[in-house]
Amino acid sequence: MATVLDDVETLQLVVKMPPSVLEMNDDQFFDFCQVNELMRIERTAEGDILIMAPAGSESSQRELGFGVQLFNWAKVDGRGVAFGATAGFTLPNGAVRSPDAAWILKSKLKPFSRAERRKFLHLCPDFVIEIKSPTDRLSQLKNKMVEYIENGAQLGWLLDPDTRRVFVYRPGLAVEVLNHPEAVSGDPELPRFVLDLKEIWEPE
Repeated sequence: MATVLDDVETLQLVVKMPPSVLEMNDDQFFDFCQVNELMRIERTAEGDILIMAPAGSESSQRELGFGVQLFNWAKVDGRGVAFGATAGFTLPNGAVRSPDAAWILKSKLKPFSRAERRKFLHLCPDFVIEIKSPTDRLSQLKNKMVEYIENGAQLGWLLDPDTRRVFVYRPGLAVEVLNHPEAVSGDPELPRFVLDLKEIWEPE
């Protein structure tokens, strides 16, 4: 039987799956996520399954807020595609992650068939956003951001509404911490994309 650890503080279940019991391949894991569509599920590089509770109303409103801004910019820019919080990506290290928002160059999507695009794409987004919810541990989100960068992301933003800080991640550079910014720029990786944070810090 799989061992289940209940992390009450973060409202997250860590399900450890011994290979002798069940080792899901990529297609099986995708199907597992589809039949549990009301849950947000990720898989670590070690094969542990992470099951998160649905986002609260305020967190969901924030996710939609910056997701819309990214989508609108991507349509004008034309070089890539924006993704929302329900998209999953299989990273080169084998982990399956679902950032709160992501953007990928069209040139990287072109080799994938339509059938492949209907499942978790085997690539790391070029740009990712994660936002800390009231039940998240900041240290765990920081580790996830490092994982994105190590697997190919060129830019990552971790937003902490509690302290109104933005942690900016780029390959080969120290993490930049912005305190109480009203906006954050994606230049040069995302030219002319500026995320307005006023609505994120104080959703209606």
